[in-house]
Amino acid sequence: GRHEVWSWTTATKESLCLMWQKVKVQLMLSMSFLAAVFWYCRRLYSFLAQLLKRWSNYLQRKLIRNLSVLPEVDLFGYSVREWKGETKQAKHMREAYEELFRTHHVKYLRQVKRDNYSVVRAVLFQIFSQGIPFPSWMKERDILKLPEKLLYSQGCNWIQQYSFGPERYTGPNAFGKLRKCMEALKTNWAEISATKDHEERGDMCNILFSDESKEYKLYEAVKFIMLYEVVEAYEKIKSRGGPVHNLFSLLFARDSSSDPLSFMMNHLNSIGDSICLDQVELFLLGYLLQVKIRVYRLHRFNTEEFQVNYPDEYRREWNEISLLTEDDRYYHIPLYRT
Repeated sequence: GRHEVWSWTTATKESLCLMWQKVKVQLMLSMSFLAAVFWYCRRLYSFLAQLLKRWSNYLQRKLIRNLSVLPEVDLFGYSVREWKGETKQAKHMREAYEELFRTHHVKYLRQVKRDNYSVVRAVLFQIFSQGIPFPSWMKERDILKLPEKLLYSQGCNWIQQYSFGPERYTGPNAFGKLRKCMEALKTNWAEISATKDHEERGDMCNILFSDESKEYKLYEAVKFIMLYEVVEAYEKIKSRGGPVHNLFSLLFARDSSSDPLSFMMNHLNSIGDSICLDQVELFLLGYLLQVKIRVYRLHRFNTEEFQVNYPDEYRREWNEISLLTEDDRYYHIPLYRT
Protein backbone atom coordinates (compact mmCIF):
# COMPACT_ATOMS: atom_id res chain seq x y z
CA GLY A 1 0.00 0.00 0.00
CA ARG A 2 2.79 2.47 0.82
CA HIS A 3 4.49 1.62 -2.47
CA GLU A 4 1.29 2.42 -4.40
CA VAL A 5 0.87 5.77 -2.60
CA TRP A 6 4.51 6.67 -3.30
CA SER A 7 4.15 5.73 -6.98
CA TRP A 8 0.95 7.82 -7.28
CA THR A 9 2.58 10.84 -5.61
CA THR A 10 5.68 10.57 -7.79
CA ALA A 11 3.56 10.30 -10.93
CA THR A 12 1.54 13.32 -9.92
CA LYS A 13 4.68 15.40 -9.26
CA GLU A 14 6.21 14.39 -12.55
CA SER A 15 2.98 15.27 -14.37
CA LEU A 16 2.83 18.66 -12.68
CA CYS A 17 6.50 19.34 -13.48
CA LEU A 18 5.94 18.39 -17.10
CA MET A 19 2.87 20.65 -17.31
CA TRP A 20 4.80 23.52 -15.68
CA GLN A 21 7.61 23.13 -18.17
CA LYS A 22 5.13 23.40 -21.03
CA VAL A 23 3.28 26.35 -19.42
CA LYS A 24 6.62 28.03 -18.63
CA VAL A 25 7.68 27.81 -22.26
CA GLN A 26 4.32 29.24 -23.39
CA LEU A 27 4.53 32.03 -20.82
CA MET A 28 8.05 32.92 -21.91
CA LEU A 29 6.99 32.94 -25.55
CA SER A 30 3.95 35.09 -24.71
CA MET A 31 6.00 37.51 -22.64
CA SER A 32 8.57 37.77 -25.42
CA PHE A 33 5.81 38.39 -27.94
CA LEU A 34 4.18 41.06 -25.74
CA ALA A 35 7.54 42.73 -25.16
CA ALA A 36 8.17 42.78 -28.92
CA VAL A 37 4.70 44.21 -29.58
CA PHE A 38 5.20 46.84 -26.88
CA TRP A 39 8.59 47.80 -28.30
CA TYR A 40 7.16 47.98 -31.83
CA CYS A 41 4.16 50.06 -30.75
CA ARG A 42 6.41 52.39 -28.82
CA ARG A 43 8.66 52.87 -31.84
CA LEU A 44 5.61 53.34 -34.07
CA TYR A 45 4.12 55.88 -31.65
CA SER A 46 7.43 57.76 -31.50
CA PHE A 47 7.68 57.75 -35.30
CA LEU A 48 4.10 58.94 -35.76
CA ALA A 49 4.55 61.65 -33.11
CA GLN A 50 7.67 62.94 -34.85
CA LEU A 51 5.92 62.79 -38.22
CA LEU A 52 2.90 64.67 -36.85
CA LYS A 53 5.14 67.29 -35.26
CA ARG A 54 7.04 67.84 -38.49
CA TRP A 55 3.81 68.06 -40.48
CA SER A 56 2.33 70.49 -37.96
CA ASN A 57 5.45 72.68 -38.09
CA TYR A 58 5.37 72.59 -41.88
CA LEU A 59 1.72 73.61 -42.00
CA GLN A 60 2.32 76.34 -39.45
CA ARG A 61 5.29 77.73 -41.39
CA LYS A 62 3.30 77.55 -44.61
CA LEU A 63 0.29 79.21 -43.01
CA ILE A 64 2.38 82.05 -41.57
CA ARG A 65 4.21 82.47 -44.86
CA ASN A 66 0.96 82.71 -46.82
CA LEU A 67 -0.99 84.63 -44.18
CA SER A 68 -1.97 88.04 -45.54
CA VAL A 69 -2.66 89.40 -42.03
CA LEU A 70 0.32 88.60 -39.80
CA PRO A 71 0.19 87.82 -36.07
CA GLU A 72 0.31 90.77 -33.69
CA VAL A 73 3.58 92.54 -32.88
CA ASP A 74 4.51 95.14 -30.28
CA LEU A 75 3.73 98.65 -31.53
CA PHE A 76 6.95 100.25 -30.24
CA GLY A 77 9.10 97.41 -31.51
CA TYR A 78 7.56 97.75 -34.95
CA SER A 79 8.00 101.54 -35.10
CA VAL A 80 11.66 101.38 -34.02
CA ARG A 81 12.39 98.61 -36.52
CA GLU A 82 10.63 100.31 -39.42
CA TRP A 83 11.69 103.90 -38.76
CA LYS A 84 15.36 103.85 -37.85
CA GLY A 85 17.65 106.84 -38.10
CA GLU A 86 17.36 110.51 -37.28
CA THR A 87 15.77 111.87 -40.44
CA LYS A 88 12.86 114.26 -40.08
CA GLN A 89 10.43 111.68 -41.46
CA ALA A 90 11.67 108.90 -39.18
CA LYS A 91 11.34 111.10 -36.08
CA HIS A 92 7.89 112.22 -37.21
CA MET A 93 6.65 108.66 -37.62
CA ARG A 94 8.09 107.48 -34.30
CA GLU A 95 6.33 110.40 -32.58
CA ALA A 96 3.09 109.41 -34.31
CA TYR A 97 3.42 105.84 -33.00
CA GLU A 98 4.14 107.17 -29.50
CA GLU A 99 0.95 109.23 -29.73
CA LEU A 100 -1.01 106.11 -30.68
CA PHE A 101 0.34 104.33 -27.62
CA ARG A 102 0.01 107.18 -25.13
CA THR A 103 -3.27 108.84 -26.13
CA HIS A 104 -5.18 106.20 -28.09
CA HIS A 105 -3.95 103.19 -26.06
CA VAL A 106 -2.83 101.16 -29.08
CA LYS A 107 -0.42 98.50 -27.82
CA TYR A 108 0.00 96.13 -30.76
CA LEU A 109 -0.60 95.95 -34.49
CA ARG A 110 -1.16 93.31 -37.13
CA GLN A 111 0.66 93.91 -40.39
CA VAL A 112 -1.44 93.56 -43.52
CA LYS A 113 -0.02 92.39 -46.83
CA ARG A 114 1.20 95.34 -48.87
CA ASP A 115 -0.72 95.08 -52.11
CA ASN A 116 -3.55 97.02 -53.72
CA TYR A 117 -6.20 95.08 -51.79
CA SER A 118 -4.66 96.22 -48.50
CA VAL A 119 -7.46 98.41 -47.14
CA VAL A 120 -10.29 96.08 -48.22
CA ARG A 121 -8.40 93.16 -46.64
CA ALA A 122 -7.83 95.04 -43.37
CA VAL A 123 -11.51 96.01 -43.16
CA LEU A 124 -12.91 92.56 -43.99
CA PHE A 125 -10.47 90.78 -41.68
CA GLN A 126 -11.66 92.85 -38.74
CA ILE A 127 -15.32 92.41 -39.62
CA PHE A 128 -14.83 88.64 -39.73
CA SER A 129 -12.54 88.34 -36.70
CA GLN A 130 -14.92 90.42 -34.56
CA GLY A 131 -17.89 88.35 -35.69
CA ILE A 132 -19.73 91.41 -37.04
CA PRO A 133 -22.94 90.23 -38.78
CA PHE A 134 -24.25 91.20 -42.21
CA PRO A 135 -25.33 94.82 -42.62
CA SER A 136 -29.08 95.25 -42.33
CA TRP A 137 -29.60 95.81 -46.06
CA MET A 138 -27.81 92.53 -46.87
CA LYS A 139 -30.19 90.67 -44.57
CA GLU A 140 -33.13 92.07 -46.53
CA ARG A 141 -31.73 91.36 -49.99
CA ASP A 142 -30.04 88.30 -51.46
CA ILE A 143 -26.66 89.57 -52.59
CA LEU A 144 -26.26 86.52 -54.85
CA LYS A 145 -28.84 88.06 -57.16
CA LEU A 146 -27.14 91.45 -57.49
CA PRO A 147 -25.05 90.57 -60.58
CA GLU A 148 -28.14 89.18 -62.32
CA LYS A 149 -30.20 92.20 -61.36
CA LEU A 150 -27.59 94.64 -62.60
CA LEU A 151 -27.05 92.82 -65.88
CA TYR A 152 -30.63 91.92 -66.81
CA SER A 153 -33.05 94.12 -64.85
CA GLN A 154 -31.07 97.34 -65.15
CA GLY A 155 -29.48 96.61 -68.52
CA CYS A 156 -25.89 97.24 -67.48
CA ASN A 157 -24.30 94.91 -70.03
CA TRP A 158 -21.13 96.97 -69.75
CA ILE A 159 -20.23 94.99 -66.60
CA GLN A 160 -18.65 92.52 -69.03
CA GLN A 161 -15.76 95.00 -68.96
CA TYR A 162 -15.36 94.41 -65.21
CA SER A 163 -11.78 93.53 -64.20
CA PHE A 164 -10.97 91.23 -61.30
CA GLY A 165 -7.91 92.94 -59.88
CA PRO A 166 -4.76 91.71 -61.61
CA GLU A 167 -6.92 89.72 -64.05
CA ARG A 168 -7.68 92.49 -66.48
CA TYR A 169 -9.71 90.66 -69.14
CA THR A 170 -13.04 89.10 -68.28
CA GLY A 171 -15.51 89.50 -71.15
CA PRO A 172 -18.61 87.27 -71.20
CA ASN A 173 -17.33 85.28 -68.18
CA ALA A 174 -17.72 88.31 -65.90
CA PHE A 175 -21.25 87.42 -64.77
CA GLY A 176 -20.37 83.86 -63.72
CA LYS A 177 -17.22 84.98 -61.92
CA LEU A 178 -19.08 87.73 -60.10
CA ARG A 179 -21.66 85.20 -58.96
CA LYS A 180 -18.91 82.97 -57.51
CA CYS A 181 -17.38 85.95 -55.73
CA MET A 182 -20.72 86.86 -54.16
CA GLU A 183 -21.22 83.25 -53.06
CA ALA A 184 -17.78 83.21 -51.43
CA LEU A 185 -18.49 86.43 -49.53
CA LYS A 186 -21.93 85.36 -48.33
CA THR A 187 -20.88 81.84 -47.32
CA ASN A 188 -17.71 82.80 -45.45
CA TRP A 189 -19.27 85.82 -43.75
CA ALA A 190 -22.26 83.81 -42.54
CA GLU A 191 -20.14 80.89 -41.31
CA ILE A 192 -17.56 82.99 -39.46
CA SER A 193 -20.03 85.46 -37.90
CA ALA A 194 -22.07 82.50 -36.59
CA THR A 195 -19.00 81.18 -34.72
CA LYS A 196 -19.21 82.51 -31.17
CA ASP A 197 -15.87 81.27 -29.84
CA HIS A 198 -13.28 84.00 -30.40
CA GLU A 199 -10.29 81.67 -30.79
CA GLU A 200 -12.11 79.39 -33.21
CA ARG A 201 -13.20 82.41 -35.23
CA GLY A 202 -9.61 83.63 -35.30
CA ASP A 203 -8.41 80.26 -36.61
CA MET A 204 -11.05 80.37 -39.35
CA CYS A 205 -9.91 83.85 -40.36
CA ASN A 206 -6.27 82.79 -40.47
CA ILE A 207 -7.12 79.87 -42.75
CA LEU A 208 -9.28 82.01 -45.02
CA PHE A 209 -6.78 84.86 -45.27
CA SER A 210 -3.93 82.52 -46.12
CA ASP A 211 -5.66 81.27 -49.29
CA GLU A 212 -5.06 83.86 -51.99
CA SER A 213 -7.67 82.60 -54.43
CA LYS A 214 -10.41 82.59 -51.77
CA GLU A 215 -9.65 85.97 -50.25
CA TYR A 216 -9.46 87.67 -53.65
CA LYS A 217 -13.03 86.55 -54.32
CA LEU A 218 -14.10 88.36 -51.15
CA TYR A 219 -12.49 91.60 -52.25
CA GLU A 220 -13.97 91.44 -55.72
CA ALA A 221 -17.40 90.84 -54.21
CA VAL A 222 -17.00 93.97 -52.08
CA LYS A 223 -15.91 95.92 -55.15
CA PHE A 224 -18.98 94.76 -57.05
CA ILE A 225 -21.29 95.72 -54.17
CA MET A 226 -19.76 99.19 -54.32
CA LEU A 227 -20.50 99.31 -58.06
CA TYR A 228 -24.06 98.09 -57.56
CA GLU A 229 -24.80 100.76 -54.97
CA VAL A 230 -23.28 103.44 -57.19
CA VAL A 231 -25.62 102.36 -60.00
CA GLU A 232 -28.60 102.46 -57.62
CA ALA A 233 -27.69 105.96 -56.40
CA TYR A 234 -27.11 107.20 -59.96
CA GLU A 235 -30.54 105.96 -61.06
CA LYS A 236 -32.17 107.67 -58.08
CA ILE A 237 -30.47 110.96 -58.90
CA LYS A 238 -31.47 110.76 -62.56
CA SER A 239 -35.09 109.88 -61.87
CA ARG A 240 -35.35 112.05 -58.74
CA GLY A 241 -36.50 108.89 -57.03
CA GLY A 242 -35.41 109.85 -53.55
CA PRO A 243 -32.52 111.25 -51.51
CA VAL A 244 -29.05 109.70 -51.65
CA HIS A 245 -26.13 109.98 -49.26
CA ASN A 246 -23.83 112.97 -49.70
CA LEU A 247 -20.90 110.70 -50.50
CA PHE A 248 -22.48 109.81 -53.86
CA SER A 249 -22.57 113.48 -54.78
CA LEU A 250 -18.86 113.69 -53.98
CA LEU A 251 -18.19 110.58 -56.04
CA PHE A 252 -20.10 111.78 -59.12
CA ALA A 253 -18.50 115.22 -58.84
CA ARG A 254 -15.17 113.74 -59.90
CA ASP A 255 -14.45 113.93 -63.63
CA SER A 256 -13.16 110.35 -63.47
CA SER A 257 -16.39 108.93 -61.95
CA SER A 258 -19.23 111.08 -63.25
CA ASP A 259 -21.35 107.95 -63.90
CA PRO A 260 -21.22 104.25 -62.92
CA LEU A 261 -19.39 103.16 -66.07
CA SER A 262 -16.57 105.68 -65.64
CA PHE A 263 -16.42 104.81 -61.93
CA MET A 264 -15.89 101.17 -62.84
CA MET A 265 -13.44 101.78 -65.68
CA ASN A 266 -11.32 104.46 -64.00
CA HIS A 267 -11.41 103.29 -60.37
CA LEU A 268 -12.87 99.90 -59.48
CA ASN A 269 -11.17 97.95 -62.28
CA SER A 270 -7.74 99.06 -61.08
CA ILE A 271 -8.31 98.30 -57.39
CA GLY A 272 -6.29 95.23 -56.53
CA ASP A 273 -4.16 95.71 -59.62
CA SER A 274 -2.51 99.14 -59.72
CA ILE A 275 -4.34 101.31 -57.16
CA CYS A 276 -6.02 101.15 -53.75
CA LEU A 277 -9.22 102.75 -52.56
CA ASP A 278 -9.06 106.52 -52.26
CA GLN A 279 -10.73 108.64 -49.58
CA VAL A 280 -14.16 108.88 -51.26
CA GLU A 281 -14.27 105.11 -51.81
CA LEU A 282 -13.37 104.54 -48.17
CA PHE A 283 -16.45 106.55 -47.23
CA LEU A 284 -18.47 104.34 -49.58
CA LEU A 285 -16.96 101.15 -48.13
CA GLY A 286 -17.85 102.04 -44.54
CA TYR A 287 -21.34 103.16 -45.59
CA LEU A 288 -22.11 99.92 -47.47
CA LEU A 289 -20.70 97.57 -44.81
CA GLN A 290 -22.31 99.67 -42.06
CA VAL A 291 -19.18 99.98 -39.98
CA LYS A 292 -17.45 103.03 -38.63
CA ILE A 293 -13.90 102.85 -39.97
CA ARG A 294 -11.54 104.84 -37.75
CA VAL A 295 -8.25 105.50 -39.50
CA TYR A 296 -5.08 106.81 -37.88
CA ARG A 297 -3.14 108.57 -40.64
CA LEU A 298 0.36 108.69 -39.21
CA HIS A 299 1.81 110.89 -41.96
CA ARG A 300 -0.81 113.50 -40.92
CA PHE A 301 0.33 113.52 -37.29
CA ASN A 302 -0.10 116.90 -35.56
CA THR A 303 -2.89 117.89 -37.96
CA GLU A 304 -6.69 117.63 -37.85
CA GLU A 305 -6.48 114.79 -40.37
CA PHE A 306 -4.50 112.50 -38.07
CA GLN A 307 -7.68 110.64 -37.05
CA VAL A 308 -10.48 110.34 -39.61
CA ASN A 309 -13.75 108.40 -39.60
CA TYR A 310 -15.18 106.78 -42.74
CA PRO A 311 -17.97 107.67 -43.14
CA ASP A 312 -18.00 110.80 -41.00
CA GLU A 313 -21.76 110.37 -40.49
CA TYR A 314 -22.63 106.99 -39.01
CA ARG A 315 -25.30 105.39 -36.88
CA ARG A 316 -24.76 104.68 -33.22
CA GLU A 317 -25.49 100.96 -33.61
CA TRP A 318 -22.77 100.45 -36.21
CA ASN A 319 -19.72 98.47 -35.12
CA GLU A 320 -16.35 100.20 -35.12
CA ILE A 321 -13.09 98.97 -36.62
CA SER A 322 -9.72 100.70 -36.71
CA LEU A 323 -6.92 101.02 -39.23
CA LEU A 324 -3.61 102.78 -39.31
CA THR A 325 -1.74 103.94 -42.37
CA GLU A 326 1.58 105.61 -42.95
CA ASP A 327 0.84 106.77 -46.51
CA ASP A 328 -2.90 106.36 -47.35
CA ARG A 329 -1.93 103.39 -49.52
CA TYR A 330 -1.11 100.46 -47.25
CA TYR A 331 -3.00 99.79 -44.04
CA HIS A 332 -2.40 97.83 -40.84
CA ILE A 333 -4.65 96.85 -37.94
CA PRO A 334 -4.09 98.52 -34.54
CA LEU A 335 -4.93 96.54 -31.40
CA TYR A 336 -5.94 98.06 -28.07
CA ARG A 337 -5.67 94.87 -26.03
CA THR A 338 -3.80 95.29 -22.72
